[in-house]
This record gives sequence, C-alpha cells and structure tokens, in this order.
Amino acid sequence: MKRQHSGMMGRMGVWLACGMAAAALGLAAGAGQAAAKTELTWYGQAAFKVVTPSGGVFLIDPWLANPKNPDKAAVDKLSRVDYILITHAHGDHVGNAVEIAKKTGAQLVTTAGLNRALQSVYGYPKEQAGIGTSGNVGGRISLPKVGAHVTIVNAVHGSSLNIPKPAEGANAVTTGGNPVGLVIEIEGGPTLYHTGDTDVFTDMKLIDEFFDVDVMLACIGDHFTMGPSRAALAVEFVNPRQVIPMHFGTFPLLSGTPEALQREMSKRGVKADLVAMSPGETRNF
Repeated sequence: MKRQHSGMMGRMGVWLACGMAAAALGLAAGAGQAAAKTELTWYGQAAFKVVTPSGGVFLIDPWLANPKNPDKAAVDKLSRVDYILITHAHGDHVGNAVEIAKKTGAQLVTTAGLNRALQSVYGYPKEQAGIGTSGNVGGRISLPKVGAHVTIVNAVHGSSLNIPKPAEGANAVTTGGNPVGLVIEIEGGPTLYHTGDTDVFTDMKLIDEFFDVDVMLACIGDHFTMGPSRAALAVEFVNPRQVIPMHFGTFPLLSGTPEALQREMSKRGVKADLVAMSPGETRNF
C-alpha cells in the first residue's frame, strides 16, 4: 500500500492508475516472473552508478578515483554509460566525468552554466553536451536512453571550477553555474533525490510536494555540507522511504557518520529507513 503523503492530492489518482497498470503488467508477464530492478552502486563521496530497468546506465558526480573507492580500475571497467549527471563544479563531483565521456560517449546532464564551463575549461566533448540535456532549477529533462526524467532542484553550496595550469597571475578558478540537487524519476523504478552538496533549507519541503521520493542520497559529512543533525531535518522535510548517507568519511574533516544520522532521525521520529552502504557496494531497488 502506498504511504500517506503530505504532497499534492492530485498524485493519488496517479498512484492508483500506476498501481492498476502495474497489476495488469504483472498478470501479463505471468506468475513467477520478477520485475526488473534498479541497480545502484556507490563508489564513495557523492559518486553513484545507476542501472535502470531498461538497461540504461547513468553516473552521478562521478569521482570514481576518490580514495575510498576500493576498485581502482572502476573507470576502466565502464563500458556503457548513457549520461553523466553533475550537481556542481567542485572537483570531487566533476571527478572523472570528461575521461568517462570520451571513453563511453556519455551525454552531460547538468546546469546550463556548468555545461558551458566543462566544455570550455575541461574539454567535455561538445557533441555530447547539448542544450537538450542542460537546464536550470525547476526544469525537467528527459533521459530517453535510460528511461528516466531528471528535475533540477536547489542546493545551498558553492560551484567554482578549478582552471588547470593557470598562467602566472591569472585566475585559478572560474564560475561553474549554480549548485543543485537532482530528482530522478525512473520508469518502472524508484524516484531518487541526490542532494548534491548542501545544507538543509526549508524549500526542501517542495520536493515532498512535487515528488514521491523513494531513495534520498543525502550528504552528511559536515564542515562543507550539512552534518547528521541538519541532514536528519532534511530527511524529515523530503519524506523519502529510504535514505542513503553519502559524502562522509572520505577525509577526516568529513566527520559525519550513518550512526549519527540514525540517532538524529530517531530523535525527530523520522520514519525513513536508513540504508548504510560501503564504497563499492551495489544494491537493488
């Protein structure tokens, strides 16, 4: 049964219709045939790979070379990547995006400002960074190769892009668009909310108003983002079914822990299930 939800009442009709459609598909498929799952791999920090029920593949904030990823050949092992989604311009989120794009042909999905910056500064292939997969806050982008849609939402953070080998006396950074979060609706799968790097802010309640989030990928590291206490409030605002902590433990300054998040969620009476993953781990949803 669908949970009670604080968002728009109009979604009840959508849920009913989806439930009826799913039941019909289940009967058509025949007893014992399992529905395809969505596969989620966490590489550490904010980097994820998602394999959708249709077989499409996308990455989010693909710093696969981060020190907590146990698979040092992770980039080399990638074959199919349809899209690369990036929340903001910091190096631990842009990560290996350009290298992976040149290897796989992946299209860039990000804000219009970061799209242009990554092409001009880092050489992201122009033909893979079109206007169709760039946008801004509030915009919904279709990702047909993976059977999904992504909506760009606010985040409270920075987004400067480091310039490689700047000339002496020249700027070492440039603007990289606004920092954002991403709500990803997967056809036949879960709705994911990747917070990007952010503090909690009250407009997170709008995510619960417009979306029924199944899995929230929430930064908890503290110092550069919200820590466990503030992240627990963010989870309360978003009202997901499950929350996966991220962006913690990569460096000593990122001191937040899943255990601390669970304690803070319990204090608030937040009902979401906490799913603590280890770097390199894959789960199905």
